[in-house]
Amino acid sequence: MDKFIIEGNGPLNGEIDASGAKNAALPILCAALLSDEPLHVTNVPKLWDIGTTKKLLSQMGVDVQHPSEHEWVIDAKPITTCVAPYELVRTMRASILVLGPLLAKRGEAHVSLPGGCAIGARPVNLHLMGLEAMGAEIKLEGGFIHAKATRLKGAHIVFDTVTVTGTENLMMAAVLADGDTVLENAAREPEVVDLARCLRAMGAQIEGDGNTTIRIRGVKDLHAARHRVIADRIETGTYLVAGAATRGKVRVNKTDPSMLDAVLVKLQQAGAKVSTGVDFIEVDMQGQRPKGINIHTMPHPGFPTDMQAQFMAMNCLAEGTSTIRETIFENRFMHAQELLRLGADIRIEGNTAIITGKERLAAAPIMATDLRASASLVIAALAADGETFIDRIYHMDRGYENIEGKFAALGARMKRVGKLIS
Repeated sequence: MDKFIIEGNGPLNGEIDASGAKNAALPILCAALLSDEPLHVTNVPKLWDIGTTKKLLSQMGVDVQHPSEHEWVIDAKPITTCVAPYELVRTMRASILVLGPLLAKRGEAHVSLPGGCAIGARPVNLHLMGLEAMGAEIKLEGGFIHAKATRLKGAHIVFDTVTVTGTENLMMAAVLADGDTVLENAAREPEVVDLARCLRAMGAQIEGDGNTTIRIRGVKDLHAARHRVIADRIETGTYLVAGAATRGKVRVNKTDPSMLDAVLVKLQQAGAKVSTGVDFIEVDMQGQRPKGINIHTMPHPGFPTDMQAQFMAMNCLAEGTSTIRETIFENRFMHAQELLRLGADIRIEGNTAIITGKERLAAAPIMATDLRASASLVIAALAADGETFIDRIYHMDRGYENIEGKFAALGARMKRVGKLIS
């Protein structure tokens, strides 16, 4: 199994380019199932989860071509099965996103209940309740969701809680439904907006994305389209926080500052000089140690839960005592135990972490527990004395494209031991 060896060696300095957003690319690739004409998608990141999506679509009989490394052309016309099997779905929760498109376009879907990171309960009941409201017949048998519908009907759906994948699944289902659908208490994340942009390019009638109420008027068919995936805001934020934690100066290009307002405010509170342009963000600590900051995770446009672990690593190295309150997932402090092995001072009380910062941490063998936790451990290791070994780094390959190469470009001493996961 692959490991990272990281030697703490002072401030990170330099610039890198952001990759395409994993959490935008995954639903967009699934959206190709809604049409019998090709969907051409560019800026697709090269990641484990993306590879899993290719396997999932291909085993359904979908034709997937790669004109270039980050470019996909997906033709769902030759699809032969509407089954998403357990061996693929168990490794990636986002596989549930084939449910809405298959049901809307093909009239049936047989999708294994999903897996993915063990960061807390993320039930699919809101997806299923919404589809039932649109007229679908759904049964849960043998660990599978079995859904059927002659043609879905428009419906007024109110989410009990904000759900990103639930919003995306029902939005995709609604674009081919008979009549109008209204989604209330919908997710507002940039990735939801990007999916809506792609669907509109395919001929869907959607308005209100980016707000809490989304309205969709169903159409009979969608057509061929071309779409460029947005930059990955979480990857962008991760490298900026790494720069701040190591007292360095890091610039991320080919990104969108407007997607990271809550994160940039917190970096400024930590003492960073933040500069932005149309397509770049730069963080400069001017050699100073960051200040501890308080975090409260919230749905977008609040502070993203996917940046919580990275900020915890920075707070472990910051001046003063800080708190992080996690309100989205109940098991998302698993990285705290590994940070303690590096000498961090963290106390967990329910859904709140209290952190007292230290000047430096000390190297130790540690283990990644989920995708974003992996990034926090890299950040901490970059500011630890000695060589840190990080095990189970396959989590990072799920969401960070060429992470060692990008960190190396910023001056990090970081290498992978073992065969690269493809």
